[in-house]
Amino acid sequence: MDSVTVDVWSDVVCPWCYIGKRRFETALDGFGHRDSVRVRWRSFELDPSGSREAELTLPERISRDLGGDVEQAAQRIAMVSGLAAEAGLDYRLDRARPVNSFDAHRLMQYGDQAGAGEEVRERLMRAYTAEGAVVSDIDTLVRIGAEAGLDPRGTEKMLRGTDFADTVRADEDLGHRLGVSGVPTFVFAGRYAVSGAQPVEVFMRLLDEAASASQDS
Repeated sequence: MDSVTVDVWSDVVCPWCYIGKRRFETALDGFGHRDSVRVRWRSFELDPSGSREAELTLPERISRDLGGDVEQAAQRIAMVSGLAAEAGLDYRLDRARPVNSFDAHRLMQYGDQAGAGEEVRERLMRAYTAEGAVVSDIDTLVRIGAEAGLDPRGTEKMLRGTDFADTVRADEDLGHRLGVSGVPTFVFAGRYAVSGAQPVEVFMRLLDEAASASQDS
């Protein structure tokens, strides 16, 4: 069969994105033509105007934005954490610190260019959802990059400059032109789009449909 491209718009500070990533990967592992699927991870900031300072925890942020007290926010978080556990992820969202994710996206783009994009992406998502890492802090990002296999000095130089800023913006502009308004959003073969951390079965069906369309075109 012809190759199938899947574009994924995602944000490291989105707990649903990590769940969606893992469910999609499970579907991909069970897909009969796995070697013919090309996955392109795209940058998307949930809150482009967000502060670089870790002012609130995630429960406090939810309480502020959605109403209710911190205990009610914790209940919402517990539900998400339960779904994460079903996907094999260990969430500690009471520690999570929502911040501006622009530099984290630049780090992932840098990782992709260096051939370590998957390692960087996984490490960043785990750091945010389980470790309370402040993923806008340059020293933290350098450490995370090093743990994922990147050269610390090269990473710091990149982060203190403007490298990959245009790449991040280009991904976001493309997403907006395609109607992406939230993450995760998966676009299969440029024609089948779905948002959210969909069940594995939905991802399997879309992979099949995209593969069939590639054969018919």
